Amino acid sequence: MTAPENRCRLYLITPPKLEPRGFAEQLKRALDGGDVASVQLRLKDAADGEVIRAIEQLKPIAQKRDVAFILNDRPDLAAITGCDGVHVGQQDASYEEARATVGPDAIVGVTCHDSTHLAMDAAEAGADYVAFGAFFPTQTKDAKFHATIELLENWASTMIVPCVAIGGITPDNCAPLVKAGADFLAVVSAVWDAPDGPDGAVRRFNAVIDQAR
Repeated sequence: MTAPENRCRLYLITPPKLEPRGFAEQLKRALDGGDVASVQLRLKDAADGEVIRAIEQLKPIAQKRDVAFILNDRPDLAAITGCDGVHVGQQDASYEEARATVGPDAIVGVTCHDSTHLAMDAAEAGADYVAFGAFFPTQTKDAKFHATIELLENWASTMIVPCVAIGGITPDNCAPLVKAGADFLAVVSAVWDAPDGPDGAVRRFNAVIDQAR
């Protein structure tokens, strides 16, 4: 999960509910549509067995394409299933707990909402990336925090730990985030609900990213 030559990259997050076998075809289409850095499996309300079945179905698709496969919230399941990393929120396991569980070589990312203070704490602890948002209105989750372009600009100009921008991001509104220094754009419905399919959405995102650099 890298940003070569400072190029912003896509960070796909799965829909909150999915049927793994059917969604596998959508994931293949998305990843074959263009450059994607990572896929995060986010099934907040699913039982452990359901999460594990989804990992078993989807992780090989991502890893075969050299795309990092990250699990939301559950460092324990990420470790036992061989995920490339885990993403934790402020109400989930701490960074230290997550790192101890997944080991030194796995990716650990941390939600930091709209707080530079939280992000600096996470970065100093060793987080591989910090996530800021929401930048725009979103229907995916109830966004209690609203990050700004200025926050991204300040982070990118002063810190070396990569940052992820999240929240209502589409091909039509992402250019300012790219220009501000976001290393990754986390997207959900703009890809999976795109009228031209997930592959078309990924192509459009990458075209905007290249134009905004």
